[in-house]
Amino acid sequence: MAWLIPAQNLTSLTMNNTAAILYKRDGYDTSGKRLLGRQAAGEGFLKALVQYGTADSLYCYADTQPEFAEFCDRIKPWMKRPRQVQWLPTSHPQILTQAGTIYHPDPILSKLAWNRRFFDQRGYSICGVTHTIASTGVMGGIGDLLIAPLQPWDALICTSVAVKIAVERLLNTWAEYLAQRTGGKPNIDIQLPIIPLGVDCDAFAQGDNTPNIRKSLRQVLNIPQDDIVVLFVGRLCFYGKAHPVPMYLALEKAAQATKAKIHFVQAGWFEDEREEVTFKQSTQIFCPSVNCIFVDGRKPEIRSGIWSTADIFISLVDNIQETFGLTPIEAMAAGLPVIVSDWDGYQESVRHEVDGLRIPTLMPPAGSGLDLGSAYLSDNLNYSSYIAHSSMVIAVDIDAASRALIELITNPEMRKRLGENGRQRARQTYDWRVVIAAYEELWQELATVRNTAPMSAPVLRGSPPAPLCDDPFRLFAHYTNIKLTPDLILGLGSMGTPEHLQQLRQNWITNFGADRRSANSTVDGILAAIAQHGAVSIETIIHQHPDVSSTELLRTVMYLLKFDILRVENSLLEI
Repeated sequence: MAWLIPAQNLTSLTMNNTAAILYKRDGYDTSGKRLLGRQAAGEGFLKALVQYGTADSLYCYADTQPEFAEFCDRIKPWMKRPRQVQWLPTSHPQILTQAGTIYHPDPILSKLAWNRRFFDQRGYSICGVTHTIASTGVMGGIGDLLIAPLQPWDALICTSVAVKIAVERLLNTWAEYLAQRTGGKPNIDIQLPIIPLGVDCDAFAQGDNTPNIRKSLRQVLNIPQDDIVVLFVGRLCFYGKAHPVPMYLALEKAAQATKAKIHFVQAGWFEDEREEVTFKQSTQIFCPSVNCIFVDGRKPEIRSGIWSTADIFISLVDNIQETFGLTPIEAMAAGLPVIVSDWDGYQESVRHEVDGLRIPTLMPPAGSGLDLGSAYLSDNLNYSSYIAHSSMVIAVDIDAASRALIELITNPEMRKRLGENGRQRARQTYDWRVVIAAYEELWQELATVRNTAPMSAPVLRGSPPAPLCDDPFRLFAHYTNIKLTPDLILGLGSMGTPEHLQQLRQNWITNFGADRRSANSTVDGILAAIAQHGAVSIETIIHQHPDVSSTELLRTVMYLLKFDILRVENSLLEI
């Protein structure tokens, strides 16, 4: 099914630089109560692909037609030119050859690879992307990449060097275990390219109107125009993002040292009421000299405008859940100097003393957290508790953070210089135009590899494509004492009349599975031929219907035998 955003004479083209988008609302929607980084990144990616992608067609890989309609409604406001949008139902994965690549907005790719193996492993590429990789579900999914039939023309995009190192460490450690356990070490066949998340630089206030926006928002927040505003944007969760108290302590030190009136705006949302109360009480305890303001960062008008109020952006993330860090890039796009922890993807995106200031971090040595891993694996710790316990022993240098704040508070020229450098870097490196071009280049490269590279683990004749999810009639063939043979002669049974057949078709429990059998017209043709010419062999039935797959016909014949529509006329069954 295709949906067309107004155009004439458009035809569907298979482009090597495009991909079908595996669509589930949760991966691309920022309107819910729990706004997560992966959702913001997913929405930004989809919007950018629609706006800046060069292919003439867009493909939506979704379960149902209503989901496809929702996808079309979501992307319609972003269309800058007429595009044909086509639905590829997930019930027919082989149809993905039309797109050439399937894009999955997470790193769990093994099921897609196993499904592809039932058809043509060269038919299309599989492309995923990392977000957090700290959960057992994601770590297990990444580990599965070693044993699933992923190919050299597949890719798991790592959003930073930091996350690629972690993924490679996980894969190599798992491969070493498999070698110890089985005697063979699997290769890492899937590609691990580095492509960052992107931002829409044009969406951030720039130009002559910026002072007016700044003035208006400060008036709303009751902030004097000449005071210093430090901004944090992100989930307000001490265990899932950044512990706020180190930031509070650094801000208090800066306020005491500079005697400046500092306002700390935290734009985000709270996981629960207890955390909200504690966050707000902590500001009074640890930074009483700073005016702390909380705003709901889930509101679109806040997410788009809050940057204009600020002089400095700060994000002292101390959490293993973080892998890239989108908000410092957004701050850079808004022209703000940034202060960030020297942590994960921040190490790459923020150039120290060029775009901002990176603050040293410290964590315990390897081997200090085995009890946490054990407790998480055995479900004695849930995911939130696991990352919370980890984050509580990761430290950010508070004195260094306060010195960075003091330097930027007292040096407006430095703020301006770092902010302008950051704005240029965001546009040159992280703007969605640049990032989408990198995606399209990758998809083109995967298509080239797909046509030339040797296949990993081809399906052997007589072997199941997915050994742990085999054809049930092969895996359980020994359950029966009789085998179906081509020379079996079939005649009409007691239910083989049109009246009885109609009864069976109208009854849910006797008509179940009709979508996986031959059409009623084919069945009617088989029965009519037997009524006219007498009993026939299964082999003859197959020859008489060359346009229908023999597998489908055999299942249909067995269904007809099940309800005595047909019956066996000879005794040529092998026991």
